[in-house]
Formats: sequence, C-alpha cells, structure tokens
Amino acid sequence: MDRIDVIRLFVRIVERASFSDAARDLQMPRASATRVIQELETHLGVRLLERTTRAVRPTDDGMRYYSRCTQLLADLDQLETVFHETEPTGPVCADMQGTLARFFVIPALPEFRARYPGISLHLRESDRMVDLVTEGVDCVLRAGSLSDSSLVGRQVAASEQLTLASPGYLQRHGVPESPDDLFKHRMVGYAASHTGQPYALDFTIDGEVREFTLPHDVLVKGAEIYTASGVAGLGLIQVPRYRVQHQIRSGQLVSILEDYPPPKMPVSVLYPHNRHLAGRVRVFVDWLAALFRTAQSDGRL
Repeated sequence: MDRIDVIRLFVRIVERASFSDAARDLQMPRASATRVIQELETHLGVRLLERTTRAVRPTDDGMRYYSRCTQLLADLDQLETVFHETEPTGPVCADMQGTLARFFVIPALPEFRARYPGISLHLRESDRMVDLVTEGVDCVLRAGSLSDSSLVGRQVAASEQLTLASPGYLQRHGVPESPDDLFKHRMVGYAASHTGQPYALDFTIDGEVREFTLPHDVLVKGAEIYTASGVAGLGLIQVPRYRVQHQIRSGQLVSILEDYPPPKMPVSVLYPHNRHLAGRVRVFVDWLAALFRTAQSDGRL
C-alpha cells in the first residue's frame, strides 16, 4: 500500500473503531489491515491504537495523528476535485433520529444513490449523544436543541409541534382551554437522555415560551412509544406534526391548546468542528440540508 492508502486505512479504523469493519469497507483482508497498521506504528515509533476484545480506540498520539490525517485527506479530496470532475466515492456513516429517517431520509435515498452511486451508506438509528470519532460516525441527524459544543450544528429545518391527547383521555379529564387549566391534567413523561428526567411541556403564551411539568404515570424513552402512549390515553404529549398526521386523521389523537403552540423543533445535521469533511460526507450533508428545506417548503415538516 502507498502512504495515502495507509493513512486512509488508519482513519477508517479509528472512525469504525474496528479493524474488521474498516477492512471490509476498504475491501481488504483483516490480517492485511492489522499488518499495515503494525508497520505504520513501527515506522512512526509510537503506538497509535489501543486494541481490546471489544473495540479499537486511538491513543493520545493516535488522536493527534488522526486529526492531521483527516485534514490531509480532506485537502487531497478537495485538490483532486479542482482538477478532476469526479464523483465522490467511499463510505459515509450517519447516525439518525429514527422518525426523521423513516419519514424523510429513507424514502428519498434512491434519488441519492442514483446521483452518487460510488458512495456506500452506513445508517444507524439512535436519539442520544454520539462520540463521532470513537464510534466511527461521519455525521448525525437530530431534532431538538443542540448542546454539544464539540460539534458543528447546521440547522436544516424547523418542525411544527402540536400538543395532543386521545379522545378517551379528554373525555376523562376534560379539554383544557388554556395552559392555566393544566393543573388537573397529566402528561406522558419523555426522559431526557442526559438526565433521565422528563422534559417539560412548552407553550407559547403572549410571545414567551413557558414550561409546564405535569405529573406522569409513564416515563418513556423513544419517539414511537411516546406517541403510542398518547394514543393509549396515558397523558398529554407534544410531538412534531408530521409524525402524527395519520393518528389525527383517524381520530386517535386530538390537537389541543392550538392558540398556545410549542416552539418549533429545530432539525440539524452535526459533525465535528475540527474535522475537514471529505467530499463524500459533504455531498451527503448538503443533500440532507436540501431534502429538509424542500420538506419544510412543501409543508411536510
């Protein structure tokens, strides 16, 4: 392997946290990948990777080498693009909030694949904080406010939210006419990933957002079971409109307190601020941004 191929292999091992996955991505035997990295460490005179039975992680020297390598590869990709009108190729690993992927990204993927046949996609579903480097993730698609300063957040849309309850719940507890009526109501608790505590319900009152934390009998973690709990009559929920259009049309959920809407939920693509994006990652991020801009302008978001 020439030196650039060795660097690409090392970067992919760090990003995938696995010799086997990196070797598979680059279509080479795992044993060859192991030998090449051993030779690289011998050549540099430092240990770059810590190998355990569960994962591969960069050492401090490995992280410094990885940072310089990603910058070098990004500069090389950009240089080649200037002189060659070539399509980007290679793997892109993205971690996505499940309902955003289900409603918007997955249905549009055939169009992306047709436009960029040389890019192979590795898609994961989660709704938690992700360590992009150690978990081998190139970018993250999330809904909600951003708090991780180590990532660049590129907001691509803002999703309208609704406050909802099932007809059975409203029959038992009454229909609130204003947030002041919420003292006799309950909510479905949605646990925050960083604290485990339930998010408050938000309402816009006289131009300001006010939080209401109601009693809850059920605490959930996951968009699908949160919505399902509302349908089951377990309390009030607040969710993006696109996720519950079917339940509203079918009469399973009723929109309430529409004069006091929750603030719109931002939709963002995130990636490390200190990483120069490879061409294949940049075109995927740009495609996601265009996809959600179109969805918002069409009224689907």
